[in-house]
Amino acid sequence: MRLTRIIMALTVGLAVVAVPTAAGAAQPQPAPTTTDPTQPPPYTPVNPALTVNRPTIFIGETVVLTGTGFGPNETVDISVTVAPLAAPAGGQAPARRSDGSTVAMAPVAYQASAPLNFTAVTDAQGRFSRSYKPSVTGLLTFTATGRESGRTATTELRVLPKKQPLPVTGDSIGTPMKLGGGLVGAGAVMLLLTLAWRRRQRLGGAAH
Repeated sequence: MRLTRIIMALTVGLAVVAVPTAAGAAQPQPAPTTTDPTQPPPYTPVNPALTVNRPTIFIGETVVLTGTGFGPNETVDISVTVAPLAAPAGGQAPARRSDGSTVAMAPVAYQASAPLNFTAVTDAQGRFSRSYKPSVTGLLTFTATGRESGRTATTELRVLPKKQPLPVTGDSIGTPMKLGGGLVGAGAVMLLLTLAWRRRQRLGGAAH
């Protein structure tokens, strides 16, 4: 009888100890996390920036605008403002022709055919690139603003007129011609003096 009670007590004790272990084993375990190498890394916000690959170009050339730090996969509005290039600093001598007369430097208006407002779309990292071919000269300021993020950045570009070949004018031709005529005249005088000297030498020799 006593042995039976001891066996029952041991059985109950083992059952009490086994219940929490079984309950813990039955709880679901979190699945291990894996990273898909084909997916881009998570987006990390940074300060927005807008750059241009060439700060100064000649009219007709193309530049590339690059934006970073905008929202992922968002549309970015880009506007362009044009200002005249800086005038010569005060105190500088005005441009002059070869005859000494001054040349009036008047501003020239250009009709823009390149868009002054356009858009770009960022990638998952908030970056974009967009080519642009200005059709006006001056100091161009680009302002990019993200539609969803509201982030904005600016950059500047100097567009210079094309280099023109120097025109051939009467003054530019006359100067070399005058110089050449002077050299020819000097040569003729030297030739006459040489002939006269030789003649005198021959006459002197014949007299002796």
